[in-house]
Amino acid sequence: MTILRTSRRRARFLAGLIVAVCVGAVSIVAVPVAADSLPASLTDREFWKVITDVSEPDGFFRSDNLLSNETGYQQVIPDLIARTKPGRVYMGVGPEQNFTYIAATRPAMVFILDIRRGNLDLQMMYKALFELSADRADFVSRLFARKRPSALTAASPVEEIFTAVQNADKTEELFNENLKTIQDHLTLKHGFDLSAEDLKGIEYVYRAFYKFGPQIQYSSSGSFGGSFQPSYTELMVATDGAGQNRGYLANEENFRVLKDLHTKNLLVPVVGNFAGPKALRAVGQYLRQKGATVSAFYLSNVEQYLQMDGIWGAFCASAATLPLDESSTFIRSVRRANTSPNTGLASELGSMMAEVKECPTR
Repeated sequence: MTILRTSRRRARFLAGLIVAVCVGAVSIVAVPVAADSLPASLTDREFWKVITDVSEPDGFFRSDNLLSNETGYQQVIPDLIARTKPGRVYMGVGPEQNFTYIAATRPAMVFILDIRRGNLDLQMMYKALFELSADRADFVSRLFARKRPSALTAASPVEEIFTAVQNADKTEELFNENLKTIQDHLTLKHGFDLSAEDLKGIEYVYRAFYKFGPQIQYSSSGSFGGSFQPSYTELMVATDGAGQNRGYLANEENFRVLKDLHTKNLLVPVVGNFAGPKALRAVGQYLRQKGATVSAFYLSNVEQYLQMDGIWGAFCASAATLPLDESSTFIRSVRRANTSPNTGLASELGSMMAEVKECPTR
């Protein structure tokens, strides 16, 4: 197996990155009066064309980011639900924490934009697993390449599912069988033009989940992820701070939201730099053509890196081209002064329309 390391991609990123410069007054895109006309589904060809048309070249980040290291991200969900409207467009960055926000906001279409092609490989693995799995127990068993425990049912609590899968036997034979099924599902059933490097990337991702199982953490694959790193199990049994688990695997209803989007090819992974010249604006153009509106945009803590590199204004200018209204909401991860090292980053919400009005003009 070939291991893909983010460091080897840095040269390509630095050579190919053209930073969009925010010049003059910021113009916020007005939301059309007509109702959203997003597609009910995309054909396989349409899905792959959108990815190809809007993506930028592969870029660099310092870690693989195979799963979140944020345990408090559910705490903003009650407010997020109150602010946003279902049936619109969700945007985000990174791995599985998006799934929980998607299950909460119930969008009609999703774009996951990340600077690393490796995240597209991760999302394509997830796509195959959602489509192949009948229920949560099936999905979790496949995700970690374990034989499904016979006692699990669709009604099993998420804690029971993860405990049972953690204790289930694993074999290299089952890993290889599952990997082939995933890759065949994507390339043969769907006909996606995944490169040899993409297929190796999917193998790399899937092997990490197989190797570490439900106890996989942010830096299990060698990434840097800070001092506090919850396991996948801990992330999936977390709550919103008021005792309610709102995770995407908390119940079958949430799981079905994701499965349905994937089955209809409506969760689209995109390769793109937040401050890059193409991807974010191209997604905005696609949505405007469809008369759609962005409901929520999960940023993680990407803004921190954009500000460090002096290119946050370019992101802000591109975000201003997205179709927004007063309910469109940023979701971001921040390190507050009173944030405990045992709880990691805290989550905050912000008005997209209000914030992009303040975009620097140069």
